[in-house]
Amino acid sequence: MWTVRNLAAALARGATSSRELTEQALSRIAAPSGEGGRAFLKTYAETARAEAEHSDALRRAGIVRSALEGLPVAVKDLFDVGGDVTRAGSRLLADAPPAARDAPAVARLRAAGAVILGRTNMVEFAFGAVGLNPHYGTPRNPWDRRLGRVPGGSSSGAAVAQADGMCVMALGSDTRGSVRIPAALCGVTGFKPTARRVPREGAFPLSFTLDSIGPLANSIDCCAAYDALLAGEPEAPLPELPAKGLRLLVPKSGALEELEAPVARAFEAALAKLARAGAALAEVAVPAFDRQGEYFKSGGLQGAEAYAIHRARLHRPAEFDPRVAKRVILGKELSGAEYVEIGLLREAYVREVGTLAAPYDAIVMPAVPCLAPTIAEADASDEAYFRWNARVVRNTGLVNFLDGCAATLPCHEPGSGPVGFMVCGVAGADRHVLAVAAAIERALGPRG
Repeated sequence: MWTVRNLAAALARGATSSRELTEQALSRIAAPSGEGGRAFLKTYAETARAEAEHSDALRRAGIVRSALEGLPVAVKDLFDVGGDVTRAGSRLLADAPPAARDAPAVARLRAAGAVILGRTNMVEFAFGAVGLNPHYGTPRNPWDRRLGRVPGGSSSGAAVAQADGMCVMALGSDTRGSVRIPAALCGVTGFKPTARRVPREGAFPLSFTLDSIGPLANSIDCCAAYDALLAGEPEAPLPELPAKGLRLLVPKSGALEELEAPVARAFEAALAKLARAGAALAEVAVPAFDRQGEYFKSGGLQGAEAYAIHRARLHRPAEFDPRVAKRVILGKELSGAEYVEIGLLREAYVREVGTLAAPYDAIVMPAVPCLAPTIAEADASDEAYFRWNARVVRNTGLVNFLDGCAATLPCHEPGSGPVGFMVCGVAGADRHVLAVAAAIERALGPRG
């Protein structure tokens, strides 16, 4: 399992090279028996090799630009990469002009010495949490691949690429769970920062209000390293918090109801481990978590903003994913007055949840209330698709509406279906939430 810490040490002592890591990644992407052809929409093999060789040459000269120097990474198809077309998982943008420059998030990765491998698959325009893409295919979840389970979305290819060892980090976006849902369903870690933390310019938008940019990786420590870089902060290790004494709020609300049995067992077992490690768990009623029908009426802020972004393209309906088109058109139903009301409702929600969360280090809950369904189940009909979509976004969307931050880390038993344990905080608490998540990761022990 590739981690930033292990690979940085191996590179420093000369046990491997950036070129070797890059060739391994490209080989896994190209493997005929693997999912690389669906996980990636495009690879930059030639430039990736050149970047890796440049990194190795700098290292030989004693120059290491960051802890991420020479590590191969992937970027979601909605990020601008200079000289390439940003399709955002859609055929509608295939004839768009190439981007003039890298998105700031991509530019920061490149400046730190990361090797950009290519663009990962995604739900069209990031508007879906199940992970299906009828245009470019759906990458299969690494768990139970014979049956073909959904990867989660919208950062579907990112999660599969990460889980299958095709990269050290996959850059994603999260509007209502699009980093955390696929990370949880595919058994990797993911982090959704406070929306304003990472520049969103050069990332094709779904929602001007709710979009955020974050990493999928193999550990919380890895997520923290990439988060600091993406946020433009100096490199610094997370403070190492002990699990003993952590104050964790377990929200008595719909977020803990109707959990699939394997999810409930894994979450309860994780809580029991944390209690044995000395964490203080408090079950607290959070009635604000039970009013999602008000927050996301007619698609909510996200739906109205998506309609504004895409309405000029609706005269080409046959080129849309039909289910994405339905969701875009639904945003038209929200009036200007209702849009304002939801904004005010959000302000009240932020205050209410913030007050409840203030005495605690984090709020914890399952990232997704179910295991990944099969692609056939989710794609059986529109009714089935939208039912599964609503189910998988149920918990993660609470954090976006809060303008908060959250990490997910695996908590399932080895060999069982992946389950994500979500660690949440209010706006601006990013590094503390990551430190708490790292302490929880250590307490839970090696993952499945």
